[in-house]
Amino acid sequence: MPLRWYSTVVETTDTRALAGWWAEALGWQFAHASDEECVLVPPWARELVDRFEFHQVPPGMVFVRVEHEKTSKNRLHWDFAPHTSDDRDAEIDRLVALGATVVDVGQPADASWTVLADPDGNEFCVLSSREY
Repeated sequence: MPLRWYSTVVETTDTRALAGWWAEALGWQFAHASDEECVLVPPWARELVDRFEFHQVPPGMVFVRVEHEKTSKNRLHWDFAPHTSDDRDAEIDRLVALGATVVDVGQPADASWTVLADPDGNEFCVLSSREY
């Protein structure tokens, strides 16, 4: 059986602040919170844990405290997509209002995605709207 994608770990100097930002951005919930580590899960994940087989449970996000600041471009990033019934530009505006920054990492001017960075500088993309 293949491995289950269990979580994505993000290093930060302030676990509660960055995890709180992502909880607001994604509408996810804290499963654990301390100064050393915070864990976020989708709000429906707890229901699925009891109903789904281990390999079907969705991954979470874990924020762990480190002493150093982020210093270079991510080698790995998240892609998020709004549904076609959602207003993509309004979602980008919402993320910017929460503290994200629109960044240029060398993407083409006519890219169908927008690159943003969270308050710690971690890059992520908002893709064009999707049906699924």
